[in-house]
Amino acid sequence: MYQQHHMPDEDLAYTVLADLKRVVREYATAATESTCPEVRQMFTHLLNSTLKLQGNLFQAMQSQNMYSTASSALRQEIDKQTKEYQQTQQKTTQYLQQRLGNSQPSFPQYGQFQQQQQNQPHQPFYM
Repeated sequence: MYQQHHMPDEDLAYTVLADLKRVVREYATAATESTCPEVRQMFTHLLNSTLKLQGNLFQAMQSQNMYSTASSALRQEIDKQTKEYQQTQQKTTQYLQQRLGNSQPSFPQYGQFQQQQQNQPHQPFYM
């Protein structure tokens, strides 16, 4: 006879959460590197459904006190990185406008999204 060893729920949840994060990265890479529109759409769908699953698991873990939220110092670092990414996006937009003859690039401005988020209570991005 053999003995069964069970992993504690918290350890199991962290393992699944880590795997979901990895899968999200893989799907995002696959979607961005796909040249076939149907394949890109499939990976985008898989990415979105996996993000939703990851968000649901995160919420369940947080409600069971298995996951603590970030500190305010981390929030400041995130805000700093956000500003840097916004500047990079603006430079990229300007570059594309110069190269494409002032046609508007097809991606939304991050600053608009950021303003919408600041006017609302904090919500996870996966909803």
